[in-house]
Amino acid sequence: MSKTHADEASGQDSWRVFRIMAEFVEGFETLQHVNNAVTIFGSARVKPGEKWYDDTESLASRLAKRKHAVITGGGPGVMEAGNKGAFIAKGKSIGLNIVLPHEQKPNPFQNLSLDFRYFYARKVMLVKYASAFVIMPGGFGTLDEMFELLTLIQTGKIGNGGFVPPVVLYGREFWGGLVDWIEKTLVPTKMINAVDTSIFRIADGVAEAAAYVEQGMLKPWWPPEVHDAAGKRIEHPRPSPAPDLARHRIGTVPPADPPPWLEG
Repeated sequence: MSKTHADEASGQDSWRVFRIMAEFVEGFETLQHVNNAVTIFGSARVKPGEKWYDDTESLASRLAKRKHAVITGGGPGVMEAGNKGAFIAKGKSIGLNIVLPHEQKPNPFQNLSLDFRYFYARKVMLVKYASAFVIMPGGFGTLDEMFELLTLIQTGKIGNGGFVPPVVLYGREFWGGLVDWIEKTLVPTKMINAVDTSIFRIADGVAEAAAYVEQGMLKPWWPPEVHDAAGKRIEHPRPSPAPDLARHRIGTVPPADPPPWLEG
């Protein structure tokens, strides 16, 4: 009896499971000792000399000098800028590259690099080992990463010992319209709760973004404290932040107030 197309596809799918498993195993083993990391998402299309590229490079450099590892998708544009800033600052520059037929090539500014065939395995690694996230301007891919991240936080799927990493959207001029739509459309129609807009902050510059990253690591802003009209705290359905952040992956805890290097 000859095999049908469905039979052949089923056999291929079975072997694909092992390839997927191999990517997860390699990612877990390679990144398990990464601490105090910031994942930067953003467009692959921006070029050196453009605002978003230069701001990303500057931000990554500042974070690296503060002993934060910087994780990106390993490609060009914002990803290259993030790796470049950390690399030049002699920090840990991690690139999680995706193998695509005609688009992405790994940038040369990585001192720890992994290659992925499957987007979802790569996205797990971009999120799992980060203590904070910065979302730079980007297209469909960046929006996909951002909304999946916000959903994971909103539904309580991210959080180690009660710690929920901060999310910073970079550039009010870019993100303001989307945030305005979220607040004026999703909230009134009860597609999300008003409190869900507290998951993220918007930063307008490198110093502000860096400050949000470190302040959010020290004192998580999600879930927020909500009070009724009488001032009584309303218990949020998500787990509250643990008072002992030692259970989180953060290594060296930065000071509570913005340090001098953030100014200017």
